[in-house]
Amino acid sequence: MSRIHDALKRAEQERATSMGTHFEPAFDQPQLQNDGPLESMPSLQPSGATAIPAMASGFNYESLLARCPQAEWTPDPLTMLFFQEDDSRIGAEEFRTLRSRLYQIREKMQLKRLMVTSALPKEGKSFVAANLAQVMVRQHGRRALVIDADLRNPGMHRHLGAAQSPGLTDYLLGECDEFAALQRGPMENLFFMPAGKIAGSAPELLSNGRLKLLLQRVEPLFDWIIIDTSPVIPVSDATLIASSCDGILLVVRSNVTPSDLARRARAEFPDKLLLGVVLNGTPSGKLAQSKYYYGAAVNSQV
Repeated sequence: MSRIHDALKRAEQERATSMGTHFEPAFDQPQLQNDGPLESMPSLQPSGATAIPAMASGFNYESLLARCPQAEWTPDPLTMLFFQEDDSRIGAEEFRTLRSRLYQIREKMQLKRLMVTSALPKEGKSFVAANLAQVMVRQHGRRALVIDADLRNPGMHRHLGAAQSPGLTDYLLGECDEFAALQRGPMENLFFMPAGKIAGSAPELLSNGRLKLLLQRVEPLFDWIIIDTSPVIPVSDATLIASSCDGILLVVRSNVTPSDLARRARAEFPDKLLLGVVLNGTPSGKLAQSKYYYGAAVNSQV
């Protein structure tokens, strides 16, 4: 396994160097030992090729991503801000600011797996996660994966106008591999894993070890992995996912989220993981020198 592990690290390091970014190893060999030998993971092997020779000669991640089905998306024009050519849309600049602040944090710590959650439903976490992934790939050469891990009430597929399955649930149940569950949409370098079919026992699925394995497998392929989760207060799912992430953004809705519940949600996560708060839905005129409208009002406070 060491040859494969070294080849993966070397390939990711070369990619990071070519893009002028700091390299942090995505694969931690001791962590993989409990999940079985990497050679036994057929979904990491391009079709018709054996794993060790392909990786030893400079592993081609593009050949893996080519296995993801090309999907026809019909993004919601009201909430998805970056699929059109109009870069001046209300709310777009706030997402660029949020992107810049995340890159500033990334200079000081490893930050690739980013969880987006909220205290309660309908506070805009899916809206924030989807648009943040879009603005990330607007930078040349950056590749992002957004995962809908809200297995109880998935909604990101509706924002993107994408199919709901196969997706994360199907993968966690062992019914498909990761590349069958990933979609390539019309925006270059943006990939989406929907929640998949509705299934019971979400906490058991999220803690069965396959989510951790999924993130280890796909991490070298992307610059950012953005995970949308269930809200914190009603259910425990977000706290289960948090341990597999590098950082957390908590979305609160202006004049809607009760302050005591926001504090309670914040207390569910370690200080080192909580990057900050994204204030969503700020009414027009409340913040100087900014323009907003309903859900597209994002004031990042990271």
